[in-house]
Amino acid sequence: MAPSASASGGDPFPHQVIFMRCPRCNEERSSVIDSRADGGAIRRRRECQSCEYRFTTYERVELSLPVVVKKDGRREAFDRNKVRTGIARACEKRPVSAQTVDSLVDQIEYRVSEMCVREVSSREIGEHIISALREVDEIAYVRFASVYREFSEVGQFVDTLLALGAMGALQKQK
Repeated sequence: MAPSASASGGDPFPHQVIFMRCPRCNEERSSVIDSRADGGAIRRRRECQSCEYRFTTYERVELSLPVVVKKDGRREAFDRNKVRTGIARACEKRPVSAQTVDSLVDQIEYRVSEMCVREVSSREIGEHIISALREVDEIAYVRFASVYREFSEVGQFVDTLLALGAMGALQKQK
């Protein structure tokens, strides 16, 4: 049965108390100072009522994500932090904002959830990342591709750069 608001139009969960532990002092009492939509999440600025430390939390819908099948056959839960780390590393010292990186992570997570499968190979996820990076920053794209595709020779870099140049020339012709 779905909760409904009281006759006075109040909170549908009047007795529900949500505790968020302070990362500094571990106290459960905190106040929400600011709350706003931030992409696919709700960003909440909080202040600990004990030590007055301010911190940020994010609330997002938990998507039903498939299990990732690694190259060696191991299986593990999809981890958006691993995706973020890989993208951020490829974009290091490039003119790509943290907001753009977060947007790419959201995009990849959404694509994976939309596949509606129980398992997805790490290779497929990597290809989604490569495709997204190609649109954002060519250097980040080559960096990620070189690690992901395990380049072992200079020729592989050259082939990737030539393909990237050919793609750019085709796009300019359109």
